Amino acid sequence: MRSSGYWFVVLVVVLIVGAAGDVHSLGFTQPQQPAQDEFIPLDQVPPEDQLPAAPLLITAYAFVWVSVFGYLWSIWRRLSTVEKELSELSRRNEE
Repeated sequence: MRSSGYWFVVLVVVLIVGAAGDVHSLGFTQPQQPAQDEFIPLDQVPPEDQLPAAPLLITAYAFVWVSVFGYLWSIWRRLSTVEKELSELSRRNEE
């Protein structure tokens, strides 16, 4: 018999896939605008159409680096626990 955690993951995946199919019917998509025929410099684009790329990029990199260092820290902690247990077993084995 499979664990309840397995069924929870299956349920979440089914809900996500089902919701992805209904995105267009819910009106979450933006209406298509006609293609632009010419280049418009960034300083002439209205502020509401500009994306703040630098803050988003910095936030994404910060999140990734914090995640990497957190993962490495957790590995380091677990490895030190295993090393302590191995040294304890080794000491017990010698007695």
